[in-house]
Amino acid sequence: MAEAKEKPLGFFEVFDMFMKECGEKNAWTVATSKKMDSLRVDLMAFKKNISFENLTDSTLAKFVAYLRNEKKLRTPRKKKADRDDEDTDALIGVKNSMIEKKLGFLRWFLKWATDHGYNDNLAYRAFHPTLKKTQRQVIYLTKEELSRIRNLELDQDHSRLELVRDIFLFLCFSRLRYSDAYNLRRGDIKEDSFESVNIKTWKRVSIEFNEITSDILQKYKDFPSKDERALPCYTNQALNREIKELCQLAGINDEIHAVSYKGNERKEERHPKWELVGTYTGRRTFIVNALSIGIPPNVVMKWTGHNDYKAMKPYIDIVDFIKAESMTKFNGLL
Repeated sequence: MAEAKEKPLGFFEVFDMFMKECGEKNAWTVATSKKMDSLRVDLMAFKKNISFENLTDSTLAKFVAYLRNEKKLRTPRKKKADRDDEDTDALIGVKNSMIEKKLGFLRWFLKWATDHGYNDNLAYRAFHPTLKKTQRQVIYLTKEELSRIRNLELDQDHSRLELVRDIFLFLCFSRLRYSDAYNLRRGDIKEDSFESVNIKTWKRVSIEFNEITSDILQKYKDFPSKDERALPCYTNQALNREIKELCQLAGINDEIHAVSYKGNERKEERHPKWELVGTYTGRRTFIVNALSIGIPPNVVMKWTGHNDYKAMKPYIDIVDFIKAESMTKFNGLL
């Protein structure tokens, strides 16, 4: 009697293997794991019986259309009673920039599956849909805004925000991502610097102290910590929420005009700046301010772990704009 052939693994079984293997091998951050989980949910909602064989150019195009026109988003900022028709429309479908990111993660998985012999359908390699997009908007805080946050007097009702302020200012003056600061241990702190392992690249970098980072680490050097963390920590989601409240209290209210695309439809939104600030703003603030005070890009890149000039270009463009705008202040001086 002939042996029964082993049933090949299904698409989502292979996807789970990919997540487990790559997650362990590359020590994915919580954020990366959540993005991959989100992609898995999207693929399942799009087509439960999806297979490598039917992931053709046509199917990939339909997946893009699903993300743009049908994907349901999470709970919006506004309460249901306060939403208008435009708000309700915004709950369906994602922006082109997010579609592009999801396709990038999908290509990563399909390449892994191809390299490991699970997939021989190479349609994904040639699939590059035209997605209108705008240049990424970099939200950062100016020197004046940082000063406003640092000098903000917190009343008893907002005393909990003192720790939030310290962590946020540490990010703004250290260049660290929150995941890196979260993993900073007391053993990493040296006499005039501290060492940090970049969670994305796993490179160990030595970063010199400045007055702000030194004072903050000194302030929390004796707080109780079973695992010897250098700073008390929140979950990233909770800290983002608290940072927004802190910035709102500090009057970080400049209006930010954001432009995005959903399909070919141009979307314009206006927000007070505090709504758009989060842990990720700290690192961006550090880079822009470092370049603004004249620190060479190659030095900043060593601190931040950027490997190519292209990644620094958006920040350099901001600094060039600031310089050009500042020069106009000489007009009418005499």
